[in-house]
Amino acid sequence: MRLIVMGQQAFGKDVLQKILISDVDEVVAVYCEPDKEKKPFDPIKEFALEKGIEVIQPDNFSNIDTQNKLKSFEADLMIMAFVNIFVPGEARDIPHLGSICFHPSLLPLHRGPSAVNWPIIMGKENSGFSWFYPTDGLDEGDVLLQWECAIDPNDTVIDLYFKKIYPEALNSVSTVCDLFRSGKPPRIVQDEAKASYERRCTKKHTQIDWHKPVRQVYDLIRGSNPAPGAWTTYEEKVISIYDSEILEGDGISGRVVDISSQGITVQCIGGRILIKRVKPDSDSKQTADSWAGMSNLNVGENLGT
Repeated sequence: MRLIVMGQQAFGKDVLQKILISDVDEVVAVYCEPDKEKKPFDPIKEFALEKGIEVIQPDNFSNIDTQNKLKSFEADLMIMAFVNIFVPGEARDIPHLGSICFHPSLLPLHRGPSAVNWPIIMGKENSGFSWFYPTDGLDEGDVLLQWECAIDPNDTVIDLYFKKIYPEALNSVSTVCDLFRSGKPPRIVQDEAKASYERRCTKKHTQIDWHKPVRQVYDLIRGSNPAPGAWTTYEEKVISIYDSEILEGDGISGRVVDISSQGITVQCIGGRILIKRVKPDSDSKQTADSWAGMSNLNVGENLGT
């Protein structure tokens, strides 16, 4: 088949590389976002140029000239690996077999841009990914295939996405192409009764409330690690929290109950959080005990006040 690969960053580049290594289909063009001022080329653009593949970077797919350019490649399928720009139907449908898009959740669950963060934050026990036929609705099209995995109790975003979803998603690219090449790719209608949508997870969603059950606090921290980072305050300064652990113990919520070489232990409802790694505002990531020493934090003080 003649393929167009649309994507960005490491995942887009790795999808492109996977297709090229398989040496079954021909990539006739790569589409990615426009260059950003004073920023290096996107990895997918840099890799495509190295391989001699034409790179197109439109900022509007509703433009007639952009659509005519897309038509000129006479592609069979457009693989949308990681896409932030809206692509309307008149552009998506130009390839003979249309377009297929990747999403890191089990659709119709967790539609939206932070589909890896929210299942962890919500304490869910499983996640996965979907390849689906994109429509004008956000992540609403029929599903081609899905892959499911467990979310372990201590998984962070790094564990779930980079160690579980990412490698399996890359392996699935060959299956996606095989299904279209067969002439009968599946189309599974999403169950709208089970649909959920969560907005982008940002700092405004990740402030820690130490007066909540310890498991909820822990899930927020690991579901925000490495980005956007859960956070609390000390002496009116923002402290982002990354690696942590649940410990047993009772006491007054929000209070620092121990400081050691292992980190800072803070009381929640029904248990404690051992904070291991932090990032003070306008500083670099560091061990929690190092920050405690520099900030003169003491046992008996409170965080988040």
